[in-house]
Amino acid sequence: MKFYRPLLAVAAALVAGFNASAADNELTDQEKADGYVLLFNGKDLTGWEGESDFWSVQDGAIIGKTTTEKKVPFNKFVIWRGGTVKNFELRAMIKQAGNNSGIQYRSRELKEVGPFSVGGYQCDIHPSPAYNGMLYEERGRGIVCQNGQKVIVDDKGTKWIVSSTLPVECKNDEWHEFSVIAQGNHLIHKIDGKTTMDLYDHDEGKRSLEGILAFQLHGGPPMIVQVKNVRLKTLPDGGVVSLADMPVPSDAKKVEPPKPRAKKGASKKAVK
Repeated sequence: MKFYRPLLAVAAALVAGFNASAADNELTDQEKADGYVLLFNGKDLTGWEGESDFWSVQDGAIIGKTTTEKKVPFNKFVIWRGGTVKNFELRAMIKQAGNNSGIQYRSRELKEVGPFSVGGYQCDIHPSPAYNGMLYEERGRGIVCQNGQKVIVDDKGTKWIVSSTLPVECKNDEWHEFSVIAQGNHLIHKIDGKTTMDLYDHDEGKRSLEGILAFQLHGGPPMIVQVKNVRLKTLPDGGVVSLADMPVPSDAKKVEPPKPRAKKGASKKAVK
């Protein structure tokens, strides 16, 4: 996702810091009964892997941070090494300031790009309401479904907006619960229990039904992201819905692909 530049906000966050309690990283009795497991112990990065220059644990939270002096050359991630995710529900308490972050899921590691590069589905964590909680495909299709939209991607890869409402808004420099629900080719993102986007992905060549889980540290301007209470519930296999069973409605709005950018230095043809 394109970077965002509120440098005063990120500077304040870096100075003040964020306070997270290690006691937060515990499951409630109801969560245990519902089948959730904790992916982060609140103490260290056991089960996770990322570059120690950028990722650490402080005050019971995973912290990813860049500064003006210490930047990442490309988007880098802290990756959960406990396996892959297929059908699941993920919940995490997150706050962010400065450049945007994201939750990668059903994704793939791109070692050919560089260490800790990841591509695939992303629940965006972004200061702009339209982008916050949207589905962005890192190193792939880009923006797939924005905050407030319900979208169907057909079997040819065309995106159709089925419905659209005002985006769910929140202040990302405060703690909020971000959730991802993935069942077959049906994906839902939520902030504080409110649905931000709803997607059916019928593009078999580009969709993903399984992959790794990670949190993003974005290249560009300084940023900080903090994550705690990372809870995962595995859902039953299956759930892929066909285009025949979930067709594009006749009144859906087609999303036109972006026009290709003109090459730099290209001369305009003379008009006859």
